[in-house]
Amino acid sequence: MIFVITFLVFVMLASAIFACISIDLLNAVIASGLVSLITAILFYTLQAPDVAMAEASIGAALVTAIFVITIRRTERKE
Repeated sequence: MIFVITFLVFVMLASAIFACISIDLLNAVIASGLVSLITAILFYTLQAPDVAMAEASIGAALVTAIFVITIRRTERKE
C-alpha cells in the first residue's frame, strides 16, 4: 500500500510542476484538476471519506469545469 501512495504523491508532484510550467492554460487547468483528484484519493486512503468527497466534487470537478468554460469563452492568442 505504501508503494501506491508513494506513486500517487509523485504523480501529483509531477502534475503540479507541469501545471506551473505549462504555457497552454487548458493543459494547466487539467493538470491542476488531476492534482485535486489525486488529493481526494489520498484523503480517502487516510480514511477521511467526507473530505475526499468534498475535494473530488468541488476541487476536481466544479473548479476545473468553471476554469475550462472560462477559458473556452475567452479569445486565445496563438
